[in-house]
Amino acid sequence: MPNLVVDFDTLLTMSGKDLGTTDYREITQQQINLFADATDDQQWIHTDPERAKDGPFGAPIAHGFLTLSLIIPFWGELFDVEGVTTKVNYGLDKVRFTSPVKVGSKVRMHGTIAEVTEVKGGAQIKVNATIEIEGQERPAVVAEFLARFYK
Repeated sequence: MPNLVVDFDTLLTMSGKDLGTTDYREITQQQINLFADATDDQQWIHTDPERAKDGPFGAPIAHGFLTLSLIIPFWGELFDVEGVTTKVNYGLDKVRFTSPVKVGSKVRMHGTIAEVTEVKGGAQIKVNATIEIEGQERPAVVAEFLARFYK
């Protein structure tokens, strides 16, 4: 269940709203391997734990796009709009992978609604999304996530 559920009219007033932080999720080697299979990205820094021990990060790391894709389940923990007919992930702006996520790390997301814009039949929001790594100052991903809600 999301931390915050609002109706469409309330959504229109939420520019600047801090949505808080999700729970942590552990990044597993199995998850990394499944993502590698799904995207055909089998680079050894992700999928070969023995070789990765001697690599630049000292362990296998998650694909940047795997970490980025966690915005979707994290988003579901933070926020929802009720009373709308359609909810669409509209896109991303200014995505940066600022720190590698080693296997076994725990990540969470902090989100703030930066902007709410009315669009034909609904509203678009821009969310400043930061995926944080437990115990590290520098985040894994910083992105502007765009979502649309139609009445």
